[in-house]
Amino acid sequence: MLLSLEPRGQESRPMLWLSPLLAALLTLVSGMLLFTLLGHDPLETLHTLLIAPVSDWYGVSELLVKALPILLCALGLAVAYQARIWNIGAEGQLLIGALAGSAMALQLVDWESRWALAWVVLAGTCAGAAWAGLTAWLRTQFNANEILTSIMLNYIALNLLLFFVHGPLKDPAGFNFPESAMFGDASRLPLVSEDGRLHGGLYLALLALVAVWVLLHKSFLGFQIKVLGLDKRAAGFVGFREKRLVWFALLVSGALAGMAGVGEVAGPIGQLVPQVSPGYGYAAITVAFLGRLNPLGIVAASLLMALLYLGGENAQMNLNLPQAITQLFQGMMLFYLLACDVLILYRPRLKWKWARRQTLAEATT
Repeated sequence: MLLSLEPRGQESRPMLWLSPLLAALLTLVSGMLLFTLLGHDPLETLHTLLIAPVSDWYGVSELLVKALPILLCALGLAVAYQARIWNIGAEGQLLIGALAGSAMALQLVDWESRWALAWVVLAGTCAGAAWAGLTAWLRTQFNANEILTSIMLNYIALNLLLFFVHGPLKDPAGFNFPESAMFGDASRLPLVSEDGRLHGGLYLALLALVAVWVLLHKSFLGFQIKVLGLDKRAAGFVGFREKRLVWFALLVSGALAGMAGVGEVAGPIGQLVPQVSPGYGYAAITVAFLGRLNPLGIVAASLLMALLYLGGENAQMNLNLPQAITQLFQGMMLFYLLACDVLILYRPRLKWKWARRQTLAEATT
């Protein structure tokens, strides 16, 4: 018996949405097998990983805190990916946004007006957009591959943050720890509830969600972005300006990632530290594809990814599993998603060997 893939002729709409569910199921099955090989009860481990972290309101609020930066980064990536602009630099744009927002917050530490928060958020958002603008400039002026340039800019952004947090922005009263001074109260995002750490970044994320949905589904500019992604030559024939759309998509993508970064330092952290992000920008790439570049799908995928972060920390503390369990699940999910996406354009077929041999024998006679 042989398994082959036959072209469908056109993409399967049911498989387009079933593929992420199938990938999630295969990830769970692989995880259970892995936990069994490690000597852990698979059901108990999955309960610790996926259910226990959200068993109370505090856990739900922590889930939302983790999901907010991932959601913002993934929404920005969805705009770029719709145009087939492969921005891999959300992590660096997030870090630059956190760095610029922190620098602004430290300058306004004595302010008592809420305008301080507005300036902090604006500084981080604009810095993220400017960092993505470097990728746009390199692509439009020198035809440089945005995958390579954006991912290399991630490392530059990380080292810039480390330089400033160990140098100019380091708290002189911080006992030589690599961290900035605490932000003033006026520069911090207010808490949504006193029962957890959920902060005002929730409103920014909801606003970004609505804005991206309207952009992609209800605006002519969003239509131009989609046409550019589907057929660059067709977009040129009808007068859509490719360079302008590349700039727009990357600036929006970078701005939302920068907003995610400043939301972290002005929200739950309250200062600039080297560990601003455990990899939210990279996780957002998986989330964007898992949500099918649809804003509503990205919301669900962001919650799932945030649950993996929370569950990984919970499993590390309670079951002594390595911290890398989160990255392992992320990698498996992306691998299975890419594998299952093959079924969107191809149909699996089973062929029996004896039937093939019989056909060959008849052909020779």
